[in-house]
Formats: sequence, C-alpha cells, structure tokens
Amino acid sequence: MSVETLNNLQLIKETARDFAENYIRPHVMEWDEAQEFPVDLFRQMGQYGFLGVLVPEKYNGAGLGYQEYITVIEEIGKVCGSIGLSVAAHNSLCTNHILMFGNEEQKLKYLPKLATGEFIGAWGLTEPNTGSDAGRMKTVAEEDGDYYVLNGAKNFITHGKSGDVAVVIARTGELLDSHGMTAFIIERGTPGFSAGKKENKLGMRASETAELIFNDCRVHKSQVLGEVGDGFIQSMKILDGGRISIAALSLAIAKGAYEAAVQYAKEREQFGKPIASFQAISFKLADMATKIQAAELLTRKSGHLKDKGEKVTRISSMAKYYASEAAVWVANEAVQVFGGYGYIKDFPVEKYYRDAKLCTIGEGTSEIQKLVISREIMKEGA
Repeated sequence: MSVETLNNLQLIKETARDFAENYIRPHVMEWDEAQEFPVDLFRQMGQYGFLGVLVPEKYNGAGLGYQEYITVIEEIGKVCGSIGLSVAAHNSLCTNHILMFGNEEQKLKYLPKLATGEFIGAWGLTEPNTGSDAGRMKTVAEEDGDYYVLNGAKNFITHGKSGDVAVVIARTGELLDSHGMTAFIIERGTPGFSAGKKENKLGMRASETAELIFNDCRVHKSQVLGEVGDGFIQSMKILDGGRISIAALSLAIAKGAYEAAVQYAKEREQFGKPIASFQAISFKLADMATKIQAAELLTRKSGHLKDKGEKVTRISSMAKYYASEAAVWVANEAVQVFGGYGYIKDFPVEKYYRDAKLCTIGEGTSEIQKLVISREIMKEGA
C-alpha cells in the first residue's frame, strides 16, 4: 500500500472508531436487551459515509475500496456486532447488488438514497425451506403485461421490517434452473409487499431480522435488475463480496473479545498476581492473537483481490470460513478467561460469544464454504 492509502485507512479507522465509541457503545446492551434496531443511528451513519463505502462519489457514495470497507466494519463491529452486521448487509447486499447490476436509471434513483442513509436496504434470497439450497426457492414472479406478480416469502432478512427498499430474488423459470431466477428492486409501500415475523435471536439482537411477504405483489418490469433469469447468478457474485463483509465482521468480534480478555487478564489477580502471568491464561491469549492475525491476513487479501477486480470466490470463502470459526473460538476462550464474570451481562464477552455464532451461518454456512472451496480447488487446482 502507498503512504497515502495507509494514511487514508488510518483516518477512516479513527473516524469509525470515534463514532462507535461515542454513539454506539453507550447503548449496546440497551439495544441488545430490547432487540431494538436503532434506525435513527443507522441513518446518521449515512452522513459519515459508512452506508455507501463502495458507492462511487457520483452517486453520493464515499467512493472507497474494500480495504476501507473492511476497516469500517471492523471498528464498528468491535463495539457492537449487531450494528456491524447491519452495516455489512446494507452495503454489500442490497446496495452492492444495485451498484453491480443496475442500469443507470436504477443507480441514479436508489444509490444516492442508500449511500446517505435516506433509504435502508434489505436483500431477499433465503426462504423457510431453502436456506443453502436456494435453487429450490418457492417465491415466484409471474409475468403479467408490463408487470411481474410476486407470491411467496423470504425469511432471515436483515432490515426486513425497517428497510425502505429490498432487492428480492424470485423464480421466473423452472425449478432448479440456475437461469430461472430474477432479481427485483421493490420499495416498501408497494401493494402486496409486507413484513412478517421479526425473529427473536440468540445474538446480533440489535440487527433486525424478519420475514418479507409477497401476496400478489405487482412489480413493474423497470424494477428488474439486469436480465431476466440472471438473479441467481448475480446473487452468487454478490455473495462473493458479502463473504468478505462477514469475514471482516468475524474479525471485529474476535478482536473485541480478545482485547477485552487481554485487559481483564492484566487487571484480574489470583494467588497474588495478575492471571495473565499464568501460562494457562497467557497461552490462551497467544492462540487467540495468532488466529486473529491469520483471519485478518485472509480477509485483507480477499479485499485486495476484490479491489483489483480479480475472482475472489475461493479466497473470500476461505476468509469467511476461517474468520467466522476463529471468532467463535476466540469468544469462547475470552469467556473462559473471564471465568464466572464472563457469563454475566455486566461484562462484554458474553455478548461477543452470542454474536459470533451467526458469522458461521449467515451468507453461507461453514459447511457451504468448505463445499465452495473444495469445488474451486477441483476447478483451479491447488
């Protein structure tokens, strides 16, 4: 990286860190306990450029790359995984899908609002009976003159209730046909489009997760993203970048848990000395630091290759798989370092522990990541 790039990264890091410390940390447990998605705070983040990191300046975005994007997620996610998750979903899924595959009219209409926080974005692929097996989706879009009529439901959708606009993938062709699905941009308030059940989650409780329901929802053909039938193929490309987001979020949670554990180990005394001086604890910290460093290198390399326009299917899956599993492991060890205090909500690590697990599930489970990696190995070689 050039000196200028490093200076920019440091400035972005400090800006995101200051925002998280001033506006997020004081409310973390309040939002978590109430399962409240702080809509006003999220819109405020748009004023700082956090909601349009990858969006070009011509569409009111920050016009930055993946290194900066990773940095923003890391600094926010270290303070609150829930808010980090919402930032990641807004940027890499809904907004990025329109950026990558929208026509100029669609970009001009939606990207400025998404990048500035005027609109909150959602992205709908997953369904109740088709998680990893997206090709069997049951939400259908039937052509009717200048419109498509959508019927079905999506679940586990970030910002399913609060989102102002959603990119939704629906079946327009035959079941299991990878070219039989189409992406649509659907605004909140469109007749037949509503939010369903909001999920009561283990972790990431301040990031809203809900159903999207379509009941004879008429969507004009001008709202189709790209070509009819390309929705599934587009989604796989979106998820390549999305996995970098979740790797960055995993890294953030791991770092947050690790830093809390280091500080506690230095301050907590047993047998007349800080527990960090005992090998049983110091070796835990050494293993935590090593896994975090490895996860960061994979994540940063993914971002570097993405910025260069190279294919990142394999490396982003590796980063997402390793970083998410590392986050769960690090958070678990952090709770152990805290002992009994790690199990109560007066201390931060129990939340990192609860939040981390989603990273091994969302945007492709760890098992799916291994499937993707192994297939890429067979195609490309070692």
